Amino acid sequence: MDRSSRSRSSRLAPLVAVAAATALALAGCSSGSGGKKAEETASGASAGKADTPRMTVALITHQSPGDTFWDIVRKGAEAAAAKDNIKLVYSADPNAGTQANYVQNAIDQKVDGIAITLAKPDAMKDVVAKAGAAKIPVVGLNSGVSDWKKLGLLEFFGQDETVAGEAFGKKLNEVGAKNAVCVIQEQGNIGLTQRCDGVKKTFSGTTETLYVNGADMPSVKSTITAKLKQDSSIDYVVTLGAPFALTAAQSVTDAGSKAKVATFDLNKQLSDAIKKGTIQFAVDQQPYLQGYLAIDSLWLYKNNGNYSGGGEQPVLTGPAFVDKSNVDQVAGFAEKGTR
Repeated sequence: MDRSSRSRSSRLAPLVAVAAATALALAGCSSGSGGKKAEETASGASAGKADTPRMTVALITHQSPGDTFWDIVRKGAEAAAAKDNIKLVYSADPNAGTQANYVQNAIDQKVDGIAITLAKPDAMKDVVAKAGAAKIPVVGLNSGVSDWKKLGLLEFFGQDETVAGEAFGKKLNEVGAKNAVCVIQEQGNIGLTQRCDGVKKTFSGTTETLYVNGADMPSVKSTITAKLKQDSSIDYVVTLGAPFALTAAQSVTDAGSKAKVATFDLNKQLSDAIKKGTIQFAVDQQPYLQGYLAIDSLWLYKNNGNYSGGGEQPVLTGPAFVDKSNVDQVAGFAEKGTR
């Protein structure tokens, strides 16, 4: 992609956000059938469908097996694909080398666009450059807010993980926490590291990082349980994903600990846990919106030359706190698997 042809204005309005407003009530379709007619919204109104030529777009993420966060990202992507007459090809693997191979496969298949996550940006650098040489536009989502411009991506959709972590640390101060443990489920994932680093920066109490194997949930549970038994002064467990928060809550019970649990990210079960008080609060980065905007942006770029942020600024989808005071506002959407 030719960055020199872009406007350098950081004030360019994110036009894809307008299109996103029509997608919030769409149901997802299967990854290989993005051109199917979108389902009608609950009110009976249809969002319509583009009559532009069929596109093929590859979405490649670092999803680990069982991580429900990415199901929400994918639903958003599929909703945009349904509206935009796009065939969506989804691939995922936590291994960065495998992700790079998926990108190369997409290049070889001459897709019309690629959306990727940059959990480990150094591993993606060379293959992203190959996509650029092949004139295939690449956008980023979720992970990589600090690296997308350096790698030459067209746009980025997600939250600034450092900012989110700093907001989380301030929230811990507000609730009176003194000793927190921040649980990282994937070593080397730059976004997860930035979250914990952000928490440490603003939290006035003590923060310790605990690494667990996110691909083995029983191991996650036992590791957190052991830590809580070892240190009874821990009063907050900070997790970086909804499934890990729910597991941490079980660890608290098993350890006989008085610690509370708060987390990044949201799903249906997590929303229910906030209602019950099992989880204190969550930071919502709106994964559905990330997936939707990433795919819709490629349609807009191909059909109207649009790109959000003028190639200079990311489109931020978070952070926003969800707790007992406002969980009912998003619970219905979480029930449908879109929040």
